[in-house]
Amino acid sequence: MSSKKNPADLRSARWFAPDDLRAFGHRSRAMQMGYAPEEWKGRPVIAILNTWSDAQPCHMHFKSRVDDVKRGILMAGGFPMELPALSLSESFLKPTTMLYRNMLAMDAEELLRGHPVDGVVLMGGCDKTTPGLLLGATSMGLPTIYLPAGPMLRGNWKGKTLGSGSDAWKYWDERRAGKISDKDWVDVEAGIARSYGTCMTMGTASTMTAIAESIGMTLPGASSIPAADAGHIRMASECGRRIVEMVWEDLTPEKIQTRKAFENAITVAMAMGCSTNAIIHLIAQARRAGQDIVLDDFEKASRKVPVIANVRPSGDKYLMEDFFYAGGLPGLMSRIREHLHLDVMTVTGQTLGDNIARAEVYNDDVIRTVMDPIYREGALAVLKGNLAPDGCVIKPSACEPRFLKHTGPALVFDDYPSMKKAIDDPNLDVTADHVLILRNAGPQGGPGMPEWGMLPIPTKLVKQGVRDMVRLSDARMSGTSYGACILHVSPESYVGGPLALVRTGDKITLDVNARTINLDVPEAELAKRRAEWKAPEPRYERGYGWMFTRHIKQANEGCDFDFLETGFGAPVSEPSIY
Repeated sequence: MSSKKNPADLRSARWFAPDDLRAFGHRSRAMQMGYAPEEWKGRPVIAILNTWSDAQPCHMHFKSRVDDVKRGILMAGGFPMELPALSLSESFLKPTTMLYRNMLAMDAEELLRGHPVDGVVLMGGCDKTTPGLLLGATSMGLPTIYLPAGPMLRGNWKGKTLGSGSDAWKYWDERRAGKISDKDWVDVEAGIARSYGTCMTMGTASTMTAIAESIGMTLPGASSIPAADAGHIRMASECGRRIVEMVWEDLTPEKIQTRKAFENAITVAMAMGCSTNAIIHLIAQARRAGQDIVLDDFEKASRKVPVIANVRPSGDKYLMEDFFYAGGLPGLMSRIREHLHLDVMTVTGQTLGDNIARAEVYNDDVIRTVMDPIYREGALAVLKGNLAPDGCVIKPSACEPRFLKHTGPALVFDDYPSMKKAIDDPNLDVTADHVLILRNAGPQGGPGMPEWGMLPIPTKLVKQGVRDMVRLSDARMSGTSYGACILHVSPESYVGGPLALVRTGDKITLDVNARTINLDVPEAELAKRRAEWKAPEPRYERGYGWMFTRHIKQANEGCDFDFLETGFGAPVSEPSIY
């Protein structure tokens, strides 16, 4: 495309071009680092927001991959500027990365606002890094391209293929049942994660990078390239080249992230067998982009778009490496064209339809047709009722069919430690028909809505062969998890939502086909309990946590901070450089 901007119009020129004392300081400090004026003069300055850290196994390759991005930027005539951003590791960060997603969003937005940059390459992949980076970059509004970390290689143990998370839960239950040894368990630990990269199941990481691609913010096919594949290096360099062109074209997120783009993302998520976390992050991302996406949009898509990606945990056999070599996301999108808006713009400067025009599928068992799906409806279902008036979510494609319509007595836990202790009690009064409930684990109650929603099956039942039962929570669960888990109950119990009123022994009725979840207790009794309910003590009295609990929105609204959403106040003006 022909240039629409002149060098004098570059945002970075405000820092470097004027013949005044302030610009002298900017230029002299650039020269202090060894750069000559010819390296930045008249060239787009490209920020690279790198979420590498020594505590981030998913992004270990970013330490060198950033050099590939820089190479591409230099080839295209840009000037790279690496800016380290907050790194949110699912593996190590406590109590939950979700507590800090919005902190990364603020970090990204302010890094871009305060530095002399014209465009940005976002380097992320581990669960919350994708939405966090995109939230911040969307609010800032500079030309942006997303570079996904890519899934790790398949896991292996005794000739079996292991998948992140999903097989950890599976073999943990086998160990609790006494069916595998301590030595076997250590070998599973060593074999389940054998390269850098994100979880290679269709967990939250692969879900969110695929969503970034489906809304047009990555290069075609970028989201599913394995991290250790040489193609990932080439993609990184291409991101660097393309962002320079995007700056000249003034191709900003606003021109890409339309309502149609987010509807495409919801459609693709359903077809992938996505993580339940997709709902929270997509709603937040859409609202930052000024698009009103709500739970009903997911419900509409779930009724018409089948799951066609045969990838664990919704699928029963394959992993992301298989998905990539079967055609990846472009291949999947080619099979659901009739459900997509093909005219939307993407970071390539072309439409989604153009990007997938030549896409193919090379393995019909990995990426099914819509006539031969894994699950006839979408991956997620939104339930409502007197227990969740603002909604909750279940992943029916990954639970035992017998629980899609179920009534059972509640077994209630008010906090994670008491639940964990009771689960291992051999005398626990529980059956496979019970509904396990964990409350006070939502956005404010968790705090930060931890991934506690896949409550462990009680040990006494595990030893009897039980591997699934209904579990209900205002928490989230890992995208690699599975089972009859009902999550994101809104409003949460910590702020007095109906979940706070449930007592052990109450009957709960679930009907996924009818999309209902109800507490079978008379309204008069609920009113009495509501009058007796007392709010818990505050989780925080200072710092970031104090700010978080006062401004975090509920799950059905995306868990963004109220003051960060579009429309909260006037847009932030460009910083003065004087």
